[in-house]
Amino acid sequence: MEQLMGNAADSDVPTTPEHAEQGIALEAEDLALMQQFLSDPAHDYRNLKYGDTVDGKIMRVDRDEIMVDIGAKAEGIVPTREMQSLTPEDRAALHVGDALLVFIVQSEDKEGRAILSVDKARQERSWRVLQTAFEQGEVIPARVVNYNKGGLLVNLDGVRGFVPASQVSGISRGPDTQKQSDMAKMVNTDLMLKVIEINRNRNRLILSERQAVQESRESKKDELLAQLQEGDVRTGTISSVCDFGAFVDIGGADGLVHLSEISWSRVKHPGDVLTVGDKVQVAILSIDNERKRIALSIKRTQSEPWTRAGELYQLGQIVEGTITQLASFGAFARIEDGIEGLIHISEMGDERIQHPKESVAEGQVIKARIIRIDPARKRMGLSLRLQHEFGEEDAEREPPTEA
Repeated sequence: MEQLMGNAADSDVPTTPEHAEQGIALEAEDLALMQQFLSDPAHDYRNLKYGDTVDGKIMRVDRDEIMVDIGAKAEGIVPTREMQSLTPEDRAALHVGDALLVFIVQSEDKEGRAILSVDKARQERSWRVLQTAFEQGEVIPARVVNYNKGGLLVNLDGVRGFVPASQVSGISRGPDTQKQSDMAKMVNTDLMLKVIEINRNRNRLILSERQAVQESRESKKDELLAQLQEGDVRTGTISSVCDFGAFVDIGGADGLVHLSEISWSRVKHPGDVLTVGDKVQVAILSIDNERKRIALSIKRTQSEPWTRAGELYQLGQIVEGTITQLASFGAFARIEDGIEGLIHISEMGDERIQHPKESVAEGQVIKARIIRIDPARKRMGLSLRLQHEFGEEDAEREPPTEA
């Protein structure tokens, strides 16, 4: 015991007041250095856990793994199985010092390293972007990677989405074989889509190309309506044909060309002269900004035929025409687009007939003599009596009222 006490007395423990003061000063200095060390951001290790997504810095790129500094006690490792979403081009573009977003799969393995995932990090980021797009109604691009019986499969930076066939404007609604053919052609193409349903817990993402196109067209339509002025002439494409007219896409908005505005000639049905996909020149007749409707005309882009009829046609002239319509009082014949003449029943021959169908038929090409012409009133009288001498009574006779 005395030996032990003697050893203690010979130790460095201060035995005088001066030594005690020096010991206290050294202890304070050590505490200050320790505090500075602990407060240095370089030693502020992250307390990472599963599910965290962090920005790391690439330390090394190997064939089977990527070493990433994530601010932990040890570097993290991205194994091959956790970077399947990286294409060979993506891998080749990775360099030491580059930033890399990673997902914490395991905070520490047996070797003290964190196990990281690029695939899950991409999915995490993509899910967040998709949720924002859904909430804000944004339209986003996506690449079609495959298809099944019900629709298209798309990839959105690691998240797989589904676009039902009914939500794709380019897929026909005919037989299944045609649908499958249409979808096969869309693989490896890009579509603009809108998220219509998102449920991350069920890994469910449903998108619509039709809604995206509709919203894009509505936006373009508003811009176009603000630019258009009555009287403007635009080039458009026939988008649809119906009984009362045709709709023309003039660059983001459809306008209606009424049946009466298709041609200066008589048109029975728009489908007789127009086909979906045709390029046409149209004049803006009117714009209804409140109802977002545009009235168009094809014939107003062409000169009105009657303005030159007085120079081209004279009394007694023999012309060729096509019977376009039969009425109880006579028949109408088209001499050229926009100019029709009336053959009164009394001018169809020397014999008296009860109805024009006894003498002519619709579509029949005839030769007739001009017996009256009034360009101002857009009227022309014709006669099938080619050899009849033109007389004063012809010029003075008032043409019958058209039905």
